[in-house]
Amino acid sequence: MSLPHAVSGEVIAVATPAAPSEAKSATLVKTRNLEVLRLVLPKGKEIPSHKAPGEITVQCIEGRVVFTCHGKSPELLPGDLLYLNASEPHSLAAREDSVLLVTLLLPQSTSA
Repeated sequence: MSLPHAVSGEVIAVATPAAPSEAKSATLVKTRNLEVLRLVLPKGKEIPSHKAPGEITVQCIEGRVVFTCHGKSPELLPGDLLYLNASEPHSLAAREDSVLLVTLLLPQSTSA
């Protein structure tokens, strides 16, 4: 089942509608300049090092995730928020079934 992207003024439920082990990741909002994702990671899931094209924030909604960046590996717990510059390499590892809210500012095109 595909989740439609939210429209301006619409209230979005960030928490997963099911247990994190049964929920799926979803793009909640997508515009030219902004993308907001609910990222669901089952316990043990790892996302290898990668880079986002724009600045991001990552907020832990549920669970426990190790977020490696800048040579450090802080643990994100519910309520924690992490900011990361564009193109900064990072990786994640879920220590528990987890849900993250990821906000990505999309770079503007420089073409005229």
